[in-house]
Amino acid sequence: MIVSYNKEHVVGDVLLIELSSEKIVQTDLERHGDVVLLKELSTSEIKGINLFNASNYINLDGIVGNVEITKDFVEQLEKALEQSGAVVDLHVDFSPKFVVGYVTELADHPNADKLHITTIDVGTETPLQIVCGAPNVAQGQKVVVAKIGAVMPSGMVIKESALRGVDSFGMLCSARELEIPNAPQVKGIMVLDDSAVIGEAFKA
Repeated sequence: MIVSYNKEHVVGDVLLIELSSEKIVQTDLERHGDVVLLKELSTSEIKGINLFNASNYINLDGIVGNVEITKDFVEQLEKALEQSGAVVDLHVDFSPKFVVGYVTELADHPNADKLHITTIDVGTETPLQIVCGAPNVAQGQKVVVAKIGAVMPSGMVIKESALRGVDSFGMLCSARELEIPNAPQVKGIMVLDDSAVIGEAFKA
């Protein structure tokens, strides 16, 4: 789930909630009071929610841009949906989005000389395939992984993507991208020492 809010923007006091990274082919709108559900017409799958007059339901003071997804925020959102009569199962993933990963495999990208296809162990049953263009990436490294749904300090949201025809499910991060103080201003991912534990949340 990706949520954004910017009251001073043209949309005003509206909370924009993205439940799926897939674009809606044909939109079906369903209104319940201040809640509008954005559905895929062919499947009735809810892919987004717009909550109007959002500040009446949720404490959004000082928020401009992406909203941090916390248990308290989700509880407020669920209450707002219930009050409006909308039935939505949010299925929120509270697991850390920046984690320690281990590069188990590295292969050349078939369609781009400067890209590599990495297989990353993040402590889950299924490893992640991530396309990376960093010149220093190598097999056997422990690295910082931004998983799907992570929000970078720049405000960029990490989504499933395809780079030159190869699917990528996350990003390997540099210290500069993580805005770590005194980070070297050079190209290349951040390589962690052996003490870092695979799958644990990364803390700068």
